[in-house]
Amino acid sequence: MTTQVHVSTSATGSDHVARPWAGPAALAAAGVLFLVYPALRPGGDAVPSTTAAAFADWRWPIAHLAGVVGFALVAAGLLALRDRLAGTPGRRLAGWALGIWATGTALVLPYYGAEAFSLHALGAHVPDTATLLALTDAVRMGSVQMTVFGAGLVLLAVGGVLAAVAAARSGVLPRWSGVVFALGFALYLPQFWFPMELRVVHGALVAVGCIVLAVALQRSRLAR
Repeated sequence: MTTQVHVSTSATGSDHVARPWAGPAALAAAGVLFLVYPALRPGGDAVPSTTAAAFADWRWPIAHLAGVVGFALVAAGLLALRDRLAGTPGRRLAGWALGIWATGTALVLPYYGAEAFSLHALGAHVPDTATLLALTDAVRMGSVQMTVFGAGLVLLAVGGVLAAVAAARSGVLPRWSGVVFALGFALYLPQFWFPMELRVVHGALVAVGCIVLAVALQRSRLAR
């Protein structure tokens, strides 16, 4: 009986030690994936003659799925941020940031799914360029999908800004630790009109923002 109690206590202690790494690790991994997304994504869909090849490329769905996982991992990171800021002036804002981010993610992911899978299938199976372009517009540009996607991206921007303000007000994280994070997601909607080279630069900006916030969060945990 004594041995069983000892093992149980030890396991609980190990879980307690491991948990603080999860949120910062999720944020850092998200940053890497947000850079992988534009860097890996084929850019040929901007030119009609190469649209089919870009969609059919194996990198197309993988790049978009990197973005999907990145959004989900940021939610895990913001959950850790909210928990870390418990008892600080930033706690309520961190909770709002998490809720708004989760809602925004739920709104943008259907569009990413259509991009990743529907356009990939169209590129592989629709040989006529005019038909392919018409179907692409139907998938991307419908009023419902554009409204839902746009609203989701706006919510992600709001969630990112709230997370940065929460960090600045917390007193336990550096005041500047969320600035690049907020800037990266504030630019997430307009960057879709950037040329691919600048979209990769934006991906690097988001990566830096996620990693800086992750490092600040982890250091604050170790300093407790």
